[in-house]
Amino acid sequence: MEVAVRENRLAGFNVDVLIVGVPKHSDHVAGWSRIEDVFGGQLSEWLRNGDVPNKLREIVKIPAGSDQGFKRVLFAGLGDDKKLDADDLRKVFAAAGKELRKVKAETAAVWAESFALGDLEDLDVAWAAAEGLSLGSYRFEDYKTGSNERQAELREVTLLSDSDDESMMTAFNNGRIYADAVNEARDLVNTPGNMLTASAMADYAIELAEQYGFEAEVLGKKEMEELGMGALLAVNQGSVEEPRLIVLKYQGTDKWEDVVGLVGKGITFDTGGYSLKTKTGIVGMKGDMGGAAAVLGAMRIIGNLRPKKNVVAVIASTDNMISGDAFKPDDVITSLSGKTIEILNTDAEGRLVLADAVTYARQSGADYLVDVATLTGGVITALGYDKTGALTNNESFFETFLEAAAETGEFVWRLPLTESDKKRIRKSDVADLNNSPGSDGHMIFGGGFVGEFAEDTPWIHLDIAGTSDASSAHDLGPKGGTGVMVRTLATLVDFMAEDAQED
Repeated sequence: MEVAVRENRLAGFNVDVLIVGVPKHSDHVAGWSRIEDVFGGQLSEWLRNGDVPNKLREIVKIPAGSDQGFKRVLFAGLGDDKKLDADDLRKVFAAAGKELRKVKAETAAVWAESFALGDLEDLDVAWAAAEGLSLGSYRFEDYKTGSNERQAELREVTLLSDSDDESMMTAFNNGRIYADAVNEARDLVNTPGNMLTASAMADYAIELAEQYGFEAEVLGKKEMEELGMGALLAVNQGSVEEPRLIVLKYQGTDKWEDVVGLVGKGITFDTGGYSLKTKTGIVGMKGDMGGAAAVLGAMRIIGNLRPKKNVVAVIASTDNMISGDAFKPDDVITSLSGKTIEILNTDAEGRLVLADAVTYARQSGADYLVDVATLTGGVITALGYDKTGALTNNESFFETFLEAAAETGEFVWRLPLTESDKKRIRKSDVADLNNSPGSDGHMIFGGGFVGEFAEDTPWIHLDIAGTSDASSAHDLGPKGGTGVMVRTLATLVDFMAEDAQED
């Protein structure tokens, strides 16, 4: 999606659609008379009659006259502009993006003045437009055959603004980088498990490393055996597909220190193993690598924007299958850390692969850890499908993370991890830990198990089992993979880079 900036007037350009924001009080837009003139003074009546909406995220499109440089005007309701914030704006543009796809628009103009209301400025509009339009117009290129319908895509956006051209283009391009990374993560989550195997995910990561100059390392089964990576290997035992541990390093400062570790669960398909999932519960398990997708998406943003912060990304990838070789309940395995684990539930496999990945991230120099995983159904029971659950062992680190989540509009809710919870995770007659203390407090036990391997390193666990995939269309996109936490992880790294520079 290309961007151009033109002076703040509704003439002198040619596009398919002009996008105009409509606040509750249109007189708050200084140049509102310009759009009134386009429709010969009829717009005021349309507003009074409700033909043109002003409620937040309501959309209507109206044909423009043949003498205009745009075929249609898309009016986007903004509601009370005193309450309008950047997250609202992102969702408004996402709604516009969905509409642009419906009408097969390839070019559009955004009248920034009609959106830059309250505390919002033209640069905020540029960023939100790029993010929202791209996220809203996303569509997974599926595997259907025989369709000749043309799938037009928005390829050029013109920003109408009197703000500095270079600043506007930078804001738009940065927003587009964020959105493109989310959409890439969505593609990964939506890809079937027979196509996105562990080795295919590793190939994708290598291409990412080559594109952005990351240091890359991929460990196969032999290397894992030599290292003693018994938790990840145990999950892989039932599979004919080899596992992969994928490591990407981005060095943003002169010395490899003060490193942020991003750790992703990359289970490309999860049967549950011998603790077999139900026939309905097993459908959709191609998306059990949503944490890996989030980490890879964040690394794409980091590679583009080059923050002055060191980052190591570690992804543990395999499928969890059943065979005569598969691991079983009552097995005892030894993790990379040396800690032994009693297996009580083979469907609690994500925490096992994360255990070895977190240990490897620490061995690679991570001073901070964030693990991301579609880990438990318990987080959905606790919080629903629209909230990411979190655990942490460090208040200061988590506060910075919450600031990043607030910036991106991704809702996160922290659950407690008590000493009593830890005792239950450590309760076993035959090993140091057990991988499934019970169905009560399931999200806490799952994340808390991973925390045993973070030890004293500042750590945040994110359970995205409810938020990684949408069962229907939502504010920022269609049904399917959401790309959740891509933007928040990248923003966290950016915030930490800024804090380090201030110190």
